[in-house]
Amino acid sequence: MTTLFWKACLVATAFTGLTACSNYLDVNVTPNNPTSVTPGVLLPSSVVGTAFANANELNRFGEVVVQHLAGAANNPANYDVYQTNGADFGNQWRFELYGGALINYQKLIETANLTNSKAYTGIAKIMKAYTFSLATDVWGDVPYSQALQGDVIPQPRLDKQQDIYQGNTASGIQSLFDLVREGLADLDAATATGYTGIKPGNDDLVYNGDLTKWKQAGNTMLLKFAATVSLVNPQLATSVINEVLTKNQYINSNTNDLNVPFGASVGSQDPRYSYSFVTNFATDLILSTRFLNLLQANNDPRLPLYFTSPGGKYTTIDNGFRGVLPSPTSTWSKYNTAIVGNTGVGPVRLITNFQRAFILAEAALRLGTPGDPQALYTEGITASMALAGLTSAQITAYLAANPTVATLTGTNEQKIAQIITQKYIALTGNGIEAWNDYRRTGYPTLQPSQNAAGIDGTRPVRAVYINEEVQRNPNFPNPSPQSNTKVWWQTK
Repeated sequence: MTTLFWKACLVATAFTGLTACSNYLDVNVTPNNPTSVTPGVLLPSSVVGTAFANANELNRFGEVVVQHLAGAANNPANYDVYQTNGADFGNQWRFELYGGALINYQKLIETANLTNSKAYTGIAKIMKAYTFSLATDVWGDVPYSQALQGDVIPQPRLDKQQDIYQGNTASGIQSLFDLVREGLADLDAATATGYTGIKPGNDDLVYNGDLTKWKQAGNTMLLKFAATVSLVNPQLATSVINEVLTKNQYINSNTNDLNVPFGASVGSQDPRYSYSFVTNFATDLILSTRFLNLLQANNDPRLPLYFTSPGGKYTTIDNGFRGVLPSPTSTWSKYNTAIVGNTGVGPVRLITNFQRAFILAEAALRLGTPGDPQALYTEGITASMALAGLTSAQITAYLAANPTVATLTGTNEQKIAQIITQKYIALTGNGIEAWNDYRRTGYPTLQPSQNAAGIDGTRPVRAVYINEEVQRNPNFPNPSPQSNTKVWWQTK
């Protein structure tokens, strides 16, 4: 692996060490000012930072809340019974998102602009939009248009989530859609004849400098954002989906997924692997009995690829379980190589071919956008199973032998439930995306955890603002919305 890869991984690893840090960091002030740092150094650290934020504590929260995993101890055990508050996710907000990936993208854009390097600004704007979507999807209204300007605006306002997604010209708020479009326009400029700016190479850990693939990823990101708002603004969602389909430039192969790789050595591994197999928290998480039951009921061939079965048996607990845990812990079922790779190389999958297929299948039914829902649904299952490591023959045989899974039946709403349930299975390892879909659609149907507590025993539908920001920035609401308060795009 390249030196740049290891530099990027070390940046992500630095975040891990902050889990016990008590020092305050103003998230709206650049923690350093690397005026001499080149785009080629900033790009890998920024992208790995986003992947780390997606796959670290926020993923553990999401995976437990949607019952892919169960929490056996520490924070995951609290999440499993819906207990979360402003003391959670401080490191994710301050160090991984605002003080990490987002400020790095901002610095990358500023640095690349000095040499008119549109290739770098294009990638940075696309990934900046994705990273801001993480923040707003988790917390709702967040600093956005005034964020990352610490010297000028040390206490930024919170922009409404609907303005972050839709834009608000009067308030000077650019939509996430337009931020991605701006990035795509930069990439078009970088691939036009006569371009003289710098282009990435092996410092691009995702596509190794292939800007066409970055364009496909950006357009597929537009589809993801469209799906997110499809129930509250179907007109916007329909318009964006038709725009992308007309351009016909999106991820349509697993080889073009927006994947971020990690390293195989301790200190550079995928955070999902490190947490469950390397750190002192290795017995915090275990496969959920409920998810095991779903996969087994479907005869799903991804099960042994997604999760380990030491001794040939799946060892699980129910969500919210508070009894004696299975012993020895070496028998516990945890993420397998299809999720975290061999010895933790990942990758973390941010935008995938199977997501695109399931998004378009749902949209065809819900919005009437182009495409055959059944064909797109089959494409999504096939892409997910192939990604897990199944052969074409195995996938074909499974679909033929399991028609109740393979064939969409019933009303449009029942078909959408099937689509989202298969997407939910395919999203194993990406708890935030699975949680987003659950909040948005209500699918799959999930029963409350045992011993459910939290706010009225209800499953969290947002994270509570972190205490440090509420205390330092008067623009944050005090008291904060609690974990049972829906975000704007949630209707279920």
